[in-house]
Amino acid sequence: MEHLRTDYTEVWVASQNVPLVRFADKVRGIVSTGLDLVGITEPPMAELSTFDSIVSWYGTARPEFRDAVAGLPFEFHDALPKGDIHAVDYYLQQVGAKPGAVPRIRRRRKTAGFAAIHPFSGSPRKNWPLERFRAVCRSLPVPVQFCAGPEEPLENAVRISNLYDLGCWLSEAEFYIGNDSGISHLAAAVGTPVYAVFGPTDPAVWAPRGRKVRVIHRNPITDVSVEEVLEELC
Repeated sequence: MEHLRTDYTEVWVASQNVPLVRFADKVRGIVSTGLDLVGITEPPMAELSTFDSIVSWYGTARPEFRDAVAGLPFEFHDALPKGDIHAVDYYLQQVGAKPGAVPRIRRRRKTAGFAAIHPFSGSPRKNWPLERFRAVCRSLPVPVQFCAGPEEPLENAVRISNLYDLGCWLSEAEFYIGNDSGISHLAAAVGTPVYAVFGPTDPAVWAPRGRKVRVIHRNPITDVSVEEVLEELC
């Protein structure tokens, strides 16, 4: 999206991602625009028709959506990478940009002497067992703070709903440990050293990107031992 920036750039994204878009002239949650109801109700045609170009990863697989916005300057792209190309490079190539970029959220890192752990993801299959995260925690030379989302069950976890604020908090960690999750990508984007445990998903496509990222990969994920993670941390 940064590559696509023009004299005026407006971004419509999932509501939780609004705080992360810092470069656009205007950012809106998709729900607030009514775009999520296209195909059920009339699309916001008057508003959409004010744009010279609309690049969309939304509605690509919904024919009723595409039919409803036919005639508007939409350019649709697949939202999921195909093949073994890294997701970042896949999206860059879709918009004509050179591959190899590292996603960054500009934030001056000032560490606060703790390690951050987020032991969840979008799928139970991608979650390394919580007791193994706790075992790693007991062997670390620094205090540990676990973080979790609003619906993720974990007592005494740090819970920050605003993703930009969460990124700022993660930037204060000495390092971060997590699964294949959006929070692991967020930690990498703010420059925090990341140790990501991967299971069924391919890190060649989905791993956070950056020179401070280390991936421990086994499938099933339960084949990853506590010792392997600790060895990587050392």
